[in-house]
Amino acid sequence: MDTKGSPATHSITLPEQIITFELSSYEWSQNLLCIALMDKLVLGSVRFPEESENESFEWKQLKEIHHKSRPQSVAFAPETSLAVVPKKVVIASAGSDYKIHIFQSDLDQHDTVQLLEGHGSYVNHVSWDPDGEFLASCSDDNSCVLWKCKEDYVQGPSFFFGSAVLSAKWHPEESGHLLIAEKCGVVHLYKVHLKTSMLSVETDSNPLSYADWNLSNSAYVVAQARGNVFFWDLKNSSWPIENKPLHDECGHIVKFSPHSENVVASIGKPNATLKVIHMKNKLPQIEAKLQLYGGLCWHYQLPYVVAASDRTLCFWKVLI
Repeated sequence: MDTKGSPATHSITLPEQIITFELSSYEWSQNLLCIALMDKLVLGSVRFPEESENESFEWKQLKEIHHKSRPQSVAFAPETSLAVVPKKVVIASAGSDYKIHIFQSDLDQHDTVQLLEGHGSYVNHVSWDPDGEFLASCSDDNSCVLWKCKEDYVQGPSFFFGSAVLSAKWHPEESGHLLIAEKCGVVHLYKVHLKTSMLSVETDSNPLSYADWNLSNSAYVVAQARGNVFFWDLKNSSWPIENKPLHDECGHIVKFSPHSENVVASIGKPNATLKVIHMKNKLPQIEAKLQLYGGLCWHYQLPYVVAASDRTLCFWKVLI
């Protein structure tokens, strides 16, 4: 195990460095895992002891997909399902070639890739609207572009800002609303159909690296800027209800646990340190030093947080 601190509960080792990864957050594909390496995506299924009859952790590689450029961000589409025949897997990835790659596979013989062009610089993040209407892409060209999924991914509404756009988050209970985070420290909430900003909140330091939206309470938003984590309750105030110094230097990413409105996982410098912390507590519940940063994800149903450490994908069981 190549982490120091809280030992991981389970792990998977790959032949080369993990750039980023994503666990599916949809019921019909919840065991799917996509791991991005330098020039390919590795698709596999993962089963936890809580799900398997023999109570063991299982990883099964299903497919490798060649990726022409370095993948920066990957996301499963809501239509992905292993419960249909033929199976349907749809993945969006952001490449270092400034393009969005849409991969479709039946996990057998039939694979297609479609390239979406429209950004003038690096694409930092891709995320699917849970309603299946849009795919959002965020770029260093200061824009967030929405692609129309049902119209062969033609470019739809676009949003332009004064600094790079680092993340865009949808909410399953807030249809047509999108949370967009700018590097300068501003987080905006948009009504996408009207292209109108409903509100914006700001960190008191920058650069901001990521913002997330709480699944169990849509009024809760968290952002990482420098080494601090900022929490807002959008119903009550544009001022953060909490501003916690979590890392000595810049943070990479922060994500809410899907199982609690008060628990977040964060990775920040120096090097790459994972911390899982309850908003009201001073000390992290989990703290682990990773070898290299390669993404962060929560399992949408089971109490696991997942982080990459160089070539190893590590899973920690979290007591919520």
